[in-house]
Amino acid sequence: MTSPLAALRAAARPCLRVLCAAGLTLLLAACNQATLQQASHAPPRPQYPAITDRAHKIPAIDAGTIDPKYLKQRVRYATQHPPGTIVVDPYARFLYLVQESGFAMRYGVGVGRDGFGWSGTADIRRKAQWPTWTPPSAMIARQPELEKYRAGMGAGIENPLGARALYLFQNGKDTLYRIHGTNEPESIGKNVSSGCIRLLNQDVIDLFDRVPVGSRVVVVSEQEARAASSAEANLRTPAEVSR
Repeated sequence: MTSPLAALRAAARPCLRVLCAAGLTLLLAACNQATLQQASHAPPRPQYPAITDRAHKIPAIDAGTIDPKYLKQRVRYATQHPPGTIVVDPYARFLYLVQESGFAMRYGVGVGRDGFGWSGTADIRRKAQWPTWTPPSAMIARQPELEKYRAGMGAGIENPLGARALYLFQNGKDTLYRIHGTNEPESIGKNVSSGCIRLLNQDVIDLFDRVPVGSRVVVVSEQEARAASSAEANLRTPAEVSR
């Protein structure tokens, strides 16, 4: 004969199994939720990883170093300039490479500080990979410590022209202005240069590969920049970030 205690234990077993199964389900759900939360807080894949280019090492760029709007992006862009034209807006600190169908590849840039800016039209007559930097005489006069580079500073990550340089000419004459790389990512989006247009090294390599010698470069005036900014705002959609 089964004792009342044994009968009670037998009756309780199915309930215990159900409770254990429910508890295990809740535990697994909690683990999965924790995993999802951990994954959602994982750091994003860097847009500018470290690369080695022609034996030169270019370091990765910390995402927190630069305002996200200055990252390379494909955006809608209303302009009268034909595809292949480079348009520089020194007031918004953007460089646009005009593309087909109302789009442009947009890069953040550092531009000339007060007294060193310029506007107008030029064309690219020369392209150089890891160029030599030769400071102009006027710059050496302002900064005598650059005298040692009068004959040129060799290629390298410390070179102010960075990984690439596009040389701008007007009416067949060298303007001495360049579109070039920089090893100072914190300068992007600021007025810091002596008139040249600087991009992140990773970005200037990308631009260099997209534009041939002979490409037209337009550096807009403040009035033109305001009009372009208004037109872009009317077309604004979520940017397609290109990695």
